[in-house]
Amino acid sequence: MSVSKEYLEYVLEQLAGVGRLTSRPMFGGVGLYCDDLFFALLSGDALYFKVDASNRADYEARGARQFMPFPDRPAGDKPHSGMGYFELPADALEDADECVAWARRSVAVALAAARRPSAAARRRN
Repeated sequence: MSVSKEYLEYVLEQLAGVGRLTSRPMFGGVGLYCDDLFFALLSGDALYFKVDASNRADYEARGARQFMPFPDRPAGDKPHSGMGYFELPADALEDADECVAWARRSVAVALAAARRPSAAARRRN
């Protein structure tokens, strides 16, 4: 889904305290990067942050929606079901300090993922 210019500008303004941010168009949405780490995406004027075991419960406790790139596919269709991104709760987006705190946890998730050896590298060893 497309992202409005106004929404992208608002999100970038709210995330100004995170660090050096860049945005790139991707698959009809927008990818957000902090120091070249992909940590968030925007789709249909919704902001989704990267999650793992360290922060997933925070989103689930708030009833956040998981990003579904193909919402019309059956939930059991594993290759296309959910991804490791959850929508930031609206009240967290509205509070810049809280938004930055959630974003920093997702940057940490992206950094941890970047440091893990890829599946291909594990197979080679």
